[in-house]
Amino acid sequence: MRAKHAQAAFDWKSPEKRSISGAPILNIVKSSAQATTTGYEIRTMKTNRDDLAPAFLARDLSPPVEWLIADGLTDYDAALAFMESRVAAIRDGTARELVWLVEHPPLYTAGTSAKAGDLLVSDRFPVYATGRGGEYTYHGPGQRVAYVMLDLKRRREDIRAFVTALEQWIIATLAAFNVRGERREDRVGVWVMRPERPALPDGSPAEDKIAAIGIRLRKWVSFHGISINVEPELAHFDGIVPCGVRGHGVTSLVDLGLPVDMHDLDRALYDAFEDVFGSAQRPFENSAR
Repeated sequence: MRAKHAQAAFDWKSPEKRSISGAPILNIVKSSAQATTTGYEIRTMKTNRDDLAPAFLARDLSPPVEWLIADGLTDYDAALAFMESRVAAIRDGTARELVWLVEHPPLYTAGTSAKAGDLLVSDRFPVYATGRGGEYTYHGPGQRVAYVMLDLKRRREDIRAFVTALEQWIIATLAAFNVRGERREDRVGVWVMRPERPALPDGSPAEDKIAAIGIRLRKWVSFHGISINVEPELAHFDGIVPCGVRGHGVTSLVDLGLPVDMHDLDRALYDAFEDVFGSAQRPFENSAR
């Protein structure tokens, strides 16, 4: 496994670190090494995320969020370097907030809570250890990755609310294609019901994951972000236990029978983003990769 950009990250499973809103989260940040990063695990939260306000608008007259779409496949190391640089510039006030849409060549990434046993096929694709929260996930052609670099100090210093907003963004995006995405309190990502399939052994309905979330914060500026499956090779997820969740499948918009391409998804992402996070600069092609 290749370890890339290893830095301190919080283990949200520790009992003393389960309070993640308001002053408690600020105290945790200050007590960690230079408060450089944070890993986020949805499963540790006790508050129902459906009860949190989904909008995450800037409190001041911030300029529109910049929106870039990379052409081709973006090298993962290059993406990390770009995010590191941009987050520093946003933090210093020399660059605008940014949403960067990319596709990667086939690879696996490991979050701060990844378990070695969840990497089922270690030699299929390159594996990158990242500082984001979460466990293993797959990136590859046909999957849209949205790297979200926002200054939470301009919005709310509340990680729960931020993740809820990211979920709402995904759910609203899927709704544009008449797909009902749902959050689950006990596991990460956005899920869709599969009523055409047999029920699970415990009698609950079958459901598949269609989108993932993994974030990192540096002095309240976010990076990493979300991924939505448009038409990736779903068999590539078989090399891992996606996000450490067993017993459920992975799906995509095309797998659900929808004639959707990446351009269609990008348009829906942009429209839904403005409803949740506020104004964004109209997207254009970018060659950064």
